[in-house]
Amino acid sequence: MHVLYLDFDGVLHDEDVWLHPERGIVMATPGRRLFEWQSILVDLLAPHPEVNIVLSTAWVWAKSFSYAKSQLHASLQARVVGSTYAEDRMDRREFTMLPRGMQIWGDVFRREPLDWFAIDDDGFGWPAWCREKLIQTEGYCGLSDAAVQERIRRRLARWDE
Repeated sequence: MHVLYLDFDGVLHDEDVWLHPERGIVMATPGRRLFEWQSILVDLLAPHPEVNIVLSTAWVWAKSFSYAKSQLHASLQARVVGSTYAEDRMDRREFTMLPRGMQIWGDVFRREPLDWFAIDDDGFGWPAWCREKLIQTEGYCGLSDAAVQERIRRRLARWDE
């Protein structure tokens, strides 16, 4: 199994997103909208049907897995096979205290994918042995950055060899 670990904030849209007690998840940056760059990921993954997605976004523990998954385009939803956070087998407080890289490493250890990489704007706390698996975005431009798109294309091309 080939797995893409996918963050939302700073990847599929601007990083400045908040959980508002009355309005739910909201975009705080003027002129930006939630999931404005997800069509880029749809296009990048289209030639690669073997790629599965594991959600590594805080949306899963802040709202729920089903809610987070439902926010994605149908073609991305169809690829989602799970999340790094599993409420039934993890303590939420302990999980959220781990750096993102350690959360993903834990899932890689459990899931044992054939190969994997992550797209995330958070590069803090990644174990040295798997830093090369991270395609790090800038939180203000996420997947709209042409250089990030090229790194993803190159990573996916390796799986075609």
